[in-house]
Amino acid sequence: MTFKEYDIVALKSDIRAIHKENQQPILLQHGQVGTVVMTFNDEAYLIDFSDAQGMTYAMETIPQNQLMLLHYEPASVAA
Repeated sequence: MTFKEYDIVALKSDIRAIHKENQQPILLQHGQVGTVVMTFNDEAYLIDFSDAQGMTYAMETIPQNQLMLLHYEPASVAA
């Protein structure tokens, strides 16, 4: 699956990262939600991870196979 900019995605596995503000190691957990901000040939994506107030705590390049697209509306099904 390919993603486009501003898609909301979740991690399929844990990933170690560095906190953007305090430079301390953090763990981005399976299911952690982020926003696609850049694509690299549909093979990897720069993901912005933000808190509930919209403050970015990490930006990481994640391989396509480690991400899943989140959906807010159901898909139509032909009868």
